[in-house]
Amino acid sequence: MDVSPPRHLKARKQPRQARSTSTIDAIFEATIQVLIAEGTHRLTTTRVAERAGVSVGTMYQYFPHKQSLLYALNERYLDRLAERVEMTCCTQHGRPTGEMVEALITAYWEAKTERSDVTRALYSSAVELDNEALIDAFAKRMDAATKAMLLSAPNARYNDISLVNVTLLSVIFGTVRNVFERNLPPSEQNAIRDELRRMCLAYLAMAGGEVFPPTQAA
Repeated sequence: MDVSPPRHLKARKQPRQARSTSTIDAIFEATIQVLIAEGTHRLTTTRVAERAGVSVGTMYQYFPHKQSLLYALNERYLDRLAERVEMTCCTQHGRPTGEMVEALITAYWEAKTERSDVTRALYSSAVELDNEALIDAFAKRMDAATKAMLLSAPNARYNDISLVNVTLLSVIFGTVRNVFERNLPPSEQNAIRDELRRMCLAYLAMAGGEVFPPTQAA
């Protein structure tokens, strides 16, 4: 069942002109800066407006309160993350499963680590939100993109591709989030990333994907 965004968290209006889009971009970037510098609890629409260089009235035209601003920021972040993973999956159609898994992990991991401070700030900000609709929409897009990719692999014979797919994504997404929440050092992050790849390949081989050479699955 589809989940609609909570009405009280919707933006008042959407940008329709280039100038309005630039204003929203400035507001979102200022929100990220305040989140990183001061944390979710000290973030206010007034602080964001000052940092973005816009009036409180302009801010209020789009976001009536802090929660609607954070909701829109997380919505944009998840939309861009989904687009990045979808594009990666499309480019991997028809390739061996091992290459698919490597590309999927790389795309998701790099998207999260390019600005790790932003990732941590958004994880923290989402705690205050009724974000079920955002997660539902993101999950549906990821499920569709990765399922189609896995099924296109040579010799792929999954008995329950939906279960296999959601398990694979849960392992990848959960591992990456755990790495961030524990603030692990880079060397340990790299080691975990290698182990994640091995684990995913072994699971897919067991679940009915193509048989991997020992050097790939090891």
